[in-house]
Formats: sequence, C-alpha cells, structure tokens
Amino acid sequence: MPLFNLPFLNTDGKLPDGLTRPTWVVLDVTGPYPERQPGNPVQALLNRTETLEALSARIEKLRGADWLHGVLVRISEFTAAPATAHAIRGLLAHLAQEKRVVAFLPQLTMTSLIAASGAKEIAAPESADVMLGGFGVEATFMGKFLNKHGIEFENLRIREYKAALTRFSQEHMDDANREQLQAYLSALEAAWVADLAQARGVDASTAAGWLSGELTSAQGAHDAGLITRVAYEDELVGPGTRPIQAIVDWLMPVRPSNPRAGRVAVVPVVGTIVTGKSKNNPLPLPLLGGPMAGSDTVVAALKRAQQDKSTKAIVLYVNSGGGSALASDLMWREVANSEKPVVVVMGEYAASGGYYVATHAKRIVASPYTLTGSIGVVSGKPVMTGFNERQGLNPERVGRDSALMYSASRRYSDHERAHVEKGIAEVYDRFTSRVAEGRKLSKERVDELGRGRIWSGADALERGLVDELGDLRTGLERARELAGLPHDAPAWNVTPKNSGPLPEFVQEAARAAQVGVWPFGRERVLTWFDQDVKVR
Repeated sequence: MPLFNLPFLNTDGKLPDGLTRPTWVVLDVTGPYPERQPGNPVQALLNRTETLEALSARIEKLRGADWLHGVLVRISEFTAAPATAHAIRGLLAHLAQEKRVVAFLPQLTMTSLIAASGAKEIAAPESADVMLGGFGVEATFMGKFLNKHGIEFENLRIREYKAALTRFSQEHMDDANREQLQAYLSALEAAWVADLAQARGVDASTAAGWLSGELTSAQGAHDAGLITRVAYEDELVGPGTRPIQAIVDWLMPVRPSNPRAGRVAVVPVVGTIVTGKSKNNPLPLPLLGGPMAGSDTVVAALKRAQQDKSTKAIVLYVNSGGGSALASDLMWREVANSEKPVVVVMGEYAASGGYYVATHAKRIVASPYTLTGSIGVVSGKPVMTGFNERQGLNPERVGRDSALMYSASRRYSDHERAHVEKGIAEVYDRFTSRVAEGRKLSKERVDELGRGRIWSGADALERGLVDELGDLRTGLERARELAGLPHDAPAWNVTPKNSGPLPEFVQEAARAAQVGVWPFGRERVLTWFDQDVKVR
C-alpha cells in the first residue's frame, strides 16, 4: 500500500486532466544550514549554501499553498549542529500543522533525527546508515607536544571551568573541564530524548533506549518505534511529485499584511568577537579560523537599526564563543542603551563574550542544544624560551620590560603575572555585574553560575540565564510582540553603510589578507570559550 496518493503523469509527460499542479513536492534539506544570508547583496548572490532563513520562507509558502497536500522532506548529508537541527524541527512541525509531512532519511543520525522529528512520519531505506551512539566530543591537548619543542603556554583564567587555552597549556583535560563537558553532553542527550519521545509518542525511557547502541538497521529502528516505515524514496514518491525548485512559479511570495506598520532588524554576531571590522580569518587554525564579529561592524549595524524609522525592534542573533573583552563590552553597551526592544537569539554557541553581549536584552531565546554561559575571563601567551634556545634564536631587549611583558620570549615575572591577574579579576567583576544587573540576579548567584562554566540552553533556562527555549522564528515573534507589530511584520538583515570607496566585499577580502595568527591584536584579556566543541 503506498504511503500516500500521488497524481500520475500521462504518457505525454503532463499531469492528468483536471490536475494543473502536483499535490506533493520534495523538499531537500542538506548541508550545514547557516541562520541567514549575508547582508551584503554581492555576498548573498555568491553564497550557494542554503540557509535557515531561505528554508523558513519556503516552508511558509508551502503552508499557504491550497493545492498542496503534502511534502516529502529529504534529509541527506545533513551536517548542521544540533541547535540548527532543532530549529529545522520547529519549521517542519509548523508545516505539519497544515500539510502532511514525511521525512526521508538515508542516514539515521542524532542530528538528522532531531530535524526529522518535526514530521509526523519518518521513513528510511532498508540500507540506511544507523549511527545513534549519543553525543560525544574529543579534544587534543598539545601541552606535552609544545613542551617537547621548547614552547610553553602561560594560561591565567577565572575560574576553574574556564577552558579556553587549556589545550595549549595542559597535557590532558582537567577534572573541572571534563565535568562541565559531560554535564553539557548529558543535557543535550536529555533534550534529544525529549524531542524524539514527544515526536514518536513514547515515554522518555523508551526514547533513551534508542541511544543504547543496539540499533544497527532501519528495520530495527522501525521495530523499536523510532521510524514509521522502511522504504526507498521511489516507494514514497510518484511521477506526479515535483521538486520544490520546479514549482517555484506556483509559490506566490508571502507579503506582510501591513508593511507600513514597521519591521524588525536582524543583526548577526557570528564567530570570534574582535575589535574593529568584521572579517574572515582564512587560516585553518584551531579556535582562530573562520568568521570574526568585529565590534565596529556590529555597533554600526545596531546604530543603523536604531536610526531606521521603520524598524521597531531588533533581533541580535549570536553564534559566538566570545573573544575580546573590550569588543564584547562595546557591543553590550549598544544593546543596553537601545531605545528599541532587543531580543537575543542564541545559535550553536553564545558563550563567554557571546553571553556578555546578551545580558541586557529584553528577552533571551536559546535552543536547548545551545552552548552558553562560560562567564569567566582568560589571558595568556605562548612562551618560546626553550624553542628559541634550540633554534639558536636570541631575542634582545631594550627599554622597559613592562612594554614587552606580552612578548613570547620569556615567561611573566611575578610582578607581571600579578598585574595580569588583577586585570582579569577586574574584567570578571565587570562581567558578573553586567549579568547580575541584566538578569536580575545577585552577584553571588552569578558567581556560582559563572566561574567559566558552560551550560546547555535548557540548563541556562532553569538557572535564569535565558528566558525561553526557541529559535530565530521564536525571537522574531517576541520582537514583534514587544514592539506591538503584526505577527507577519517583515524582518531585514542590517549591515552598516559602506565607509570606503571600495564595495564591502572587496574591503573584506583585503582585510582577510591582514589577519594574523593571533586575532585579538594587542589584547590579552578575553571573554572567550574554546569553540572547537563539535558534538558527534
């Protein structure tokens, strides 16, 4: 018996008489799914990666297509993070309120099942890969390796859970870091169990059993109640089904009911937080590669949203493990002083400086899979003394030692170390004060929650660090409510106006060539979390 009824084509390749449109379409969900398109139109044109923003727009159009009966969602080669998968889950559940939604998964993985659980039905081929081993992370500690080559790493931190830089300064993971990572992974698995239990209509103990590692086949997953059918794709679709790209003419664009009422600005804070302009570090270095959110760029975008008369609220989308303490504070100041309501939406990460910028938002929305918190401060530097001796290098100093205290040629003196520790203690005090004021908590309570410790979004909600669980769609809804806008008020991506004669994408290409190994310039005081926590 077919899973659903589909119109068949005539021999001339046309739909049967009386049918002018397919009743089912296929929607591909593949890749990493960044949240939004780049704000610069040239970058957006060149960007070939499907975004959550684009997927959300497509789903909204499908929901309103009266002629459409159902959607087959093909989730293949899905590489998104759990927080992104959870956002897609919400989009598919939103679609399933109006249409029949069937998810097809060639690979049954932890994250693909999070996304698919928004559908009422989940199918997989008999030969599907089954990889349901729970969540885990692996970090390589390089302290011993560096020491063998004559390189040490000074790592001053507040406090015991602040794990940034420990992979360079230590030979192995310390107990505090292991404790917080295990707690975070346990929270992620609890969220996974809750999502799948709710989707499949089973109790939590049954869903937890799916993580035992016993499932090895699609048939086993079906027998256990994890999926609803074992079938190949050609058993699920008929010749009258169309890929969504082929029916774009039938999907009329969604227009706001009252576009003059106002709109919501979306400002991204994505990547390591640095002073200056946003840029991309092309170097394939651990922790330091990839996008960088510059304080000048983010502050300018927030100011532009403030000055735009049609903008009534702002959503700050944060996907960052933090970085420069100075840059984080400059962004925080703009949020705190905003005359328009600011809602922060947390992506995969919103930790350390990524949490700092959020403290004074009117509302903070996190995914249950978000890695947040890490309220702490770290400072450090590599020490190349042994390396220089082995290689016959001899740095010579002239002038004040204090001017060269961050040089890698020697360790801190006791006086210099005390000076750095005093500085990071002051930043930690400022950080905890910001959190206490913004979240209406005592400083003592913030210190208990801080100490550099990470939390999942669900744990952060329980502790008052965020206001609710959700995604960008949730954040936009809250922003519209706070501003008194209609539910379908439009959103726009904010970028600062070009400040130079070159187009923005040319400026960014030029800046990328200037990025060094250490992305923070002369800054050594960081509200930063090691972002290289990739859940598998």
